[in-house]
This record gives sequence, C-alpha cells and structure tokens, in this order.
Amino acid sequence: MRPRLAGKARLRFDRKGERYMLLYPEKGLVLNDTATAIVKLCTGEHTVQAIIDTLAAAYGAQPREAIEREVLSFLGAMADRALVEPA
Repeated sequence: MRPRLAGKARLRFDRKGERYMLLYPEKGLVLNDTATAIVKLCTGEHTVQAIIDTLAAAYGAQPREAIEREVLSFLGAMADRALVEPA
C-alpha cells in the first residue's frame, strides 16, 4: 500500500502554536513530531515499508520493531478516520 492523505485532509503548520495539525472538515488533530513525520511521507509515492525504513533511519536509537508498530498503528487509526487512503 502507498498511503496518501485523503482529499478532505490537509497538513498545516500552526504558527501561533508552533506545531503541525492535520485538518479535515470541521475538525483537526494536533500532531506530535513522529506523527508529523509519518504524515509528511503519506504522499502516495512511498510504500508503508519505505515509510518505516525512512523513520528507522531517522530514529536510529529506537528499535525498528517499535517504529514499525507505531507506524502501522498510526496509519490504521488514520485509515479508520478516512484521513489516509491507498494511492
């Protein structure tokens, strides 16, 4: 699967709060740094495995298995909310 943001979702930087938010109709989610990194890679160009590989390289101190669990859990939650979809 090559996840991408759903058409209704937009990643925006909130300058006032100095944080990224995932905005969708009449709602929004404040994202932590890891969630932001995942969402930025959800372009439809990267496979889930490539996203995991990229984050494993960036967060080398963390066990790869933990990163994989986090990515899969996050993408699953976003898919349940229809905020990511396959490209």
